[in-house]
Amino acid sequence: MPATVDKTASHTSKNRGEPIIEVTNLVRRFGDRTVLNGVTFKVHRGDTFVIMGGSGCGKSTLLRHIIGSLKPTSGSIKLFGKEITKMEERELGVIRRRFGMLFQSGALLQSLTVGENVALPIIEHSNVKPNIVDLMVKMKLELVGLTGFEHLKPSEISGGMKKRVALARALALDPELLFSDEPTSGLDPVMTAVVDELTVDLTRKLGMTAVVVTHDMTSAFRIATRMVMLGTGDLRGKILAEGTPEEIRRHPNPMLQQFIRGEADGPIPLRLSEGDYLKTLLGEEIDYRK
Repeated sequence: MPATVDKTASHTSKNRGEPIIEVTNLVRRFGDRTVLNGVTFKVHRGDTFVIMGGSGCGKSTLLRHIIGSLKPTSGSIKLFGKEITKMEERELGVIRRRFGMLFQSGALLQSLTVGENVALPIIEHSNVKPNIVDLMVKMKLELVGLTGFEHLKPSEISGGMKKRVALARALALDPELLFSDEPTSGLDPVMTAVVDELTVDLTRKLGMTAVVVTHDMTSAFRIATRMVMLGTGDLRGKILAEGTPEEIRRHPNPMLQQFIRGEADGPIPLRLSEGDYLKTLLGEEIDYRK
């Protein structure tokens, strides 16, 4: 595989596709804690849209809202032009068949073989004959470079291979939209590059739109056509910046620049605990709403 990704096909404001995801003024509170605070953005058809930010900034919570597993406190989320925040599970099920999901852990079923894991969504959501299922499984595994591994169990393959099997399963029903939650977490730099190249290559070959949650800056800038950065601290749950990778690199926000460069010293504090440490030790009551 090539070591770099050709960005010449990146979308501009003139040639970007139609919006496939529209998030408007999204707010989510857990008690007095606001995790998402007025988040607004659009993902256009054909984008590889990266959501980045530090641990605890709300990235995965945002993703769970977009796929419909969490309901917002307020705001709107549209997938394929349809409002999903008020949908019942049956309606959501129809929408979910149009997208694939790559989980952070891979979430492979250990009791099933590699082939059976990839076949599972095909069997669950279609009525094709077993020989056609086998053919589809082989095609998906070929896409991720794992032809011939159908009969192995997840425990018999490496961590990087598990991620690729999970990607093949996410592609099983030929989705229009692919969601990835920390797809390169726990992988070495070489396997991270392999997964990144697969993401870029498959979105182009299959005409998919991808939404990727990550805190890996090398990976983010390698695959993204557009990016958003979520804030921390007083700006937790807000979008600090949105744009192309080039625009994000040049953005003047010091918190964003600290995160991109991986610097310990800057506006993102070392201690992210809420409340006063000494008061906690002494057992004094703390008002976390401050």
